[in-house]
Amino acid sequence: MLFKSYIPLLAGICALSLSPFVANAKEEEQKQAADEKHFAIELDPETFDEVIATGNVFVKFFAPWCGHCTRLHPLWEQLAEIMNVDEPKVTIARVDCTKHQSLCADHQVTGYPTLRLFKLGETESIKFKGTRDLPAITDFINQELNTVGEEDLSEEKALEANPNAGKVVELTEETFAKHVSNGNHFVKFFAPWCGHCQRLAPTWEKLAQALIKESDVTISKVDCTQYRSVCQDFEVKGYPTMLWIEDGKKIEKYAGARDLETLTAYVEKMIGTPSKSGDAAKKDDAKDEAKKNTVLQLSGDSEFEKATADGITFIKFYAPWCGHCQKLQPTWEQLATDTVSTESNIVIAKVDCTTPENKQICIDQQVEGYPTLFLYKNGKRQNEYNGSRSLPELQAYIKKFIGHDEL
Repeated sequence: MLFKSYIPLLAGICALSLSPFVANAKEEEQKQAADEKHFAIELDPETFDEVIATGNVFVKFFAPWCGHCTRLHPLWEQLAEIMNVDEPKVTIARVDCTKHQSLCADHQVTGYPTLRLFKLGETESIKFKGTRDLPAITDFINQELNTVGEEDLSEEKALEANPNAGKVVELTEETFAKHVSNGNHFVKFFAPWCGHCQRLAPTWEKLAQALIKESDVTISKVDCTQYRSVCQDFEVKGYPTMLWIEDGKKIEKYAGARDLETLTAYVEKMIGTPSKSGDAAKKDDAKDEAKKNTVLQLSGDSEFEKATADGITFIKFYAPWCGHCQKLQPTWEQLATDTVSTESNIVIAKVDCTTPENKQICIDQQVEGYPTLFLYKNGKRQNEYNGSRSLPELQAYIKKFIGHDEL
């Protein structure tokens, strides 16, 4: 009985002795929370409508106690750090629903976290329903905002220079002579009932698309069942017949394989782009492209592997909507121009991580933010470049791997 009477006293002493440690732990936790930098804009009922009215806003509605919200927090902050720059395509924001219950109720928030995209000028928001990872979220933003990427811009310029770029031009008796009178033309003469022509048709369309940025050539076709006189003038005796025509004159009849790779190589040869066969040719093509003083755009596993297999390849992994990527773009182009003019075995390249064909590449290469810069030497990836993104610093970084005094 005597022992039992001491229990409350002992408990009180323990509580008193532990209270300073508990208080200190809470203070430390609060201090860490205060010190943590938040890139996502905190919205409340007073600021919400004002921010939504100024541009596209992607909002995370959350509760601090929610486990899913806690796991999403670092990714959301990373996304905000990338996106919340000067004149952003979209602003990344957040609303604490434990503080602003009525605001969350107004926007049909029934669970946490709820992610909604508010597009400028539209009354209804769009709820994100995909997986909560960076590729899925960036793809959602890109798709909903229909952002024009670097590659799309270059294609737009190509179309301005040549309205027929990227498509097969269908020629008739009235248009044929004028169309082929100037420049280079790869023309397919066909008959709709011809089985070989039918099998070639999709490849011919892809060939035109693959050459969208080549202003020196057009890809055309003539239906010989409708426009016999044109086909007779060029002595077409079988289908399909592919002729290379320059300034209105037939140069030669194409007799090679009818796959996209071979046809593309043929066109490049005819317009003056060096072409070889096999894997060595593809590697050299990548180097030749880089020698044009432009950044090499990589798309798909095969292009990526070939470009990084030999020599030094410095790659920018990016998203078209990323503000930091847009700021880096002119420097990256200048890096390609300066580097290629002095070094033949270096490629400066870029990979758009938002396209379907590149998503897995970016995941495999452990791209966790944009832009991410990786240098590859003879197929081996080096540590991520985390230095200054100024031209001299980027050049100095490459110099470490080639061992030259000047770049």
